[in-house]
Amino acid sequence: MATAFPPCPDRNWRILYRAAILETDRTVLPKRVTEAEEAVRARAREIFYAHGTSEEEEALEDALYALRAFKSAWQHTDGEAA
Repeated sequence: MATAFPPCPDRNWRILYRAAILETDRTVLPKRVTEAEEAVRARAREIFYAHGTSEEEEALEDALYALRAFKSAWQHTDGEAA
């Protein structure tokens, strides 16, 4: 079955997610988080049309939630430093 969205084989969402949450360089952090969010959303679209596992769907939801919380936390911290 063909999907409506092309797969993103070189953008493994798990690798990008880990890179984002483990990044310590605050100048690189926004890019890492954005890349991870995009990869998570792309994979979610893929499995929506390809009927992925419920475990991966839940992992994607958890990852996106964590990335949003992480982004909010460091943006709040940056605001206090200014």
